[in-house]
Amino acid sequence: MPPPVRSRKPNLRVERALQRDGYRLLAGMDEVGRGALAGPVTVGVVVIDETCRSAPQGVRDSKLLQPHAREAMVPRIRRWSLAHAVGHASPAEIDEIGIIAALRLAGRRALAALDVVPDLVILDGNHDWLTSPDEVGLLAFAADEVHSPPVTTMIKADLKCSSVASASVLAKVERDRIMVDLAPEHPAYAWELNKGYSAPEHLDALREHGPCDLHRRSWRLPGTMTDDGGAFAALDDAEVSPELVSANAGPNDRPHEDGAGHA
Repeated sequence: MPPPVRSRKPNLRVERALQRDGYRLLAGMDEVGRGALAGPVTVGVVVIDETCRSAPQGVRDSKLLQPHAREAMVPRIRRWSLAHAVGHASPAEIDEIGIIAALRLAGRRALAALDVVPDLVILDGNHDWLTSPDEVGLLAFAADEVHSPPVTTMIKADLKCSSVASASVLAKVERDRIMVDLAPEHPAYAWELNKGYSAPEHLDALREHGPCDLHRRSWRLPGTMTDDGGAFAALDDAEVSPELVSANAGPNDRPHEDGAGHA
């Protein structure tokens, strides 16, 4: 008899195991907008404790939900969780400090908006972008205070953990609303459709009109290169490839696949 097919539905197994290990207040955290060409990078956080029962039916990683399903899920996630918040870092901040530091900034803004302090953050992926380098190892003991809770990373946590999937939904819905609201100010880029990602109509508009002030101008964008392959004066210092990596990014600063489908 073939083995049963494992469900792709996230659940609370990981969270319950961590709670048994002593982490009572758990924060699932996920980001959206990392690979976009315009708009903010956004981080959602959802905190649960042992009193939070099964997550609302239908909770999935935001990439797996249709827009109307994500919108309908938001009030249910807010009622279910102990606390929740969303934080952003602007395109200007991304240009100034790089995408990884901007993710950290958005994540810390989300944490600062909570009325509780999590015992542990579950972060999607295999790279801890939330913890500042000066809070790692021996340097952590030299600091006057640690500014973020401990972090555990998990590959595909947004597919496994209800708290992380819920955070993904909150972040995606809020960022999408921002981009739709901004679209009338810059109609050529069709952000109401692509949410700032590299969809064909967005790339075509960049080639025709160039970037606006809401684009990540330190990135090597279509419409910012001269005929001989050099950057225009405004982007002379760009050091990135067309793979949408920030000019300030390090080897781990690869775009997340949160833009799939541009839903």
